[in-house]
Amino acid sequence: MSPKALSTKRRKTSHETSVAVAADPALKKSSKSKRKPDPPPPASDDDAAEGSESDVEEPEEEEDEKEQVEEEEKATKSAVIKSTKSEEASEPKKTFKDLGVMDALCEACANLSFKNPTPIQCESIPVALSGKDMIGLAETGSGKTAAFALPILQALWNAPTGLFACILAPTRELAFQISEQFEALGSTIGVRCAVIVGGMNNVEQAVALGKKPHIVIATPGRLLDHLENTKGFSLRNLKYLVMDEADRLLDMDFGPVIDKILKVIPKQRNTFLFSATMTSKVEKLQRASLSSPVKVSVSSKYATVSTLIQRLLFIPFMHKDVYLVYLINEFAGQTMLVFARTVVETNRLALLLRELGFKAIPLNGQMSQSARLGSLNKFKNGSRNILIATDVAARGLDIMKKLMLFLFFFPSPSVDCVINFDMPQDSKTYIHRVGRTARAGRSGRSIALVTQYDIELFQRIEKALGETIPPFEVEQGGGGGGGGGGGGGGGGGGGKGGVGKGKRGRGEDADREEE
Repeated sequence: MSPKALSTKRRKTSHETSVAVAADPALKKSSKSKRKPDPPPPASDDDAAEGSESDVEEPEEEEDEKEQVEEEEKATKSAVIKSTKSEEASEPKKTFKDLGVMDALCEACANLSFKNPTPIQCESIPVALSGKDMIGLAETGSGKTAAFALPILQALWNAPTGLFACILAPTRELAFQISEQFEALGSTIGVRCAVIVGGMNNVEQAVALGKKPHIVIATPGRLLDHLENTKGFSLRNLKYLVMDEADRLLDMDFGPVIDKILKVIPKQRNTFLFSATMTSKVEKLQRASLSSPVKVSVSSKYATVSTLIQRLLFIPFMHKDVYLVYLINEFAGQTMLVFARTVVETNRLALLLRELGFKAIPLNGQMSQSARLGSLNKFKNGSRNILIATDVAARGLDIMKKLMLFLFFFPSPSVDCVINFDMPQDSKTYIHRVGRTARAGRSGRSIALVTQYDIELFQRIEKALGETIPPFEVEQGGGGGGGGGGGGGGGGGGGKGGVGKGKRGRGEDADREEE
């Protein structure tokens, strides 16, 4: 056999081997160690007698052979690397058990359909279980409540005692939400909670505290009131202190009240501070209340979750009502949260939408506590699917799926869409408003109604977020201008909305002139 024919045969054999390795993953890892260039066969007398021409051609053919073998080895290495990467990518996600959570609490998480921990939970739960103080920074809706609730409940199981933990929240709504989470997660271990907030009966709260619940969830002002005036109540044996939405606590001027609370609770305790944003005030509070804390962060200063679809709708001020009705028609049947700037506006919009046949209900700070809870419950149980709210709901209005072990009701709805009817005055409030949807891995949508008076404000929000929010595509109706869009989307309802808005527009323009 001539050297040229022998080289051709070797190349064919090598090519077939390469194809076989690519087709059979089991051969990929072993091919690297097993594959070696075929040793040259001993030269026969006939081959040796072939003459000088063959001797000249042989080096070129050997170089080609070496290049072919090197290419095959590179391809094999690449296949092995890709196989390893795909195996790593297919590794299962972490579970709550992997984080060190006890079986009873893992069972509660499963019953609440918490399949896998969120990023903030993955980072913070092991730190909290190790007994260290912690600062947790994460976007609104990332699962911060369970991130501190699970470690506290596990510690409570190991050393059960009354008045074990205290959670400070900025609003009454958030306090009730946290209580529901604790009761749901701790239902398998019999946890008892007490909510201590303003607007409720002081005597009833004192009786509840006298029963020494495991967890106290409170607003700072009402908690300090009971610490100073309720006989027999103290937090001398407190083991855990949590300050949730710490930036909001300080924005609402609770700083001096928190300082007084810190003076009357034990210094030997675990303290968790959770916030969506890290401000200079929060850093100051951290230095005053935490001891060598571990900082856990899964967000930037201003960030929204990746599952949130944000859009803007640039419209004339006088046609805001028309476009609101258009959007509500566009997303008919979904649960919606509409943010307005004033109490009067929430009531007006709720009346307008109810007049047009929509199931809307207001929520604002001037409502009584029972009325506010009534609005929330109607929204949660689905009897009202549109909630018109002021920023009282921008924090802590978490419409999550809560399947209590002892209840067999349908799950409460999540918020599908947030509409900023009036733009917030700063980026932080915007983040917390849109954070009411797209929670815990769900998808959601937010739409901002931007008028000619809101352009500069909205540009500042976009700059803080580091992204440009695209426009919402409106189907053009038969009419012209803003009213046409609303009329096309909402029919007769859009017409009523447009008339109502015209009156409001003139009134607010007059207010601007007076200012």
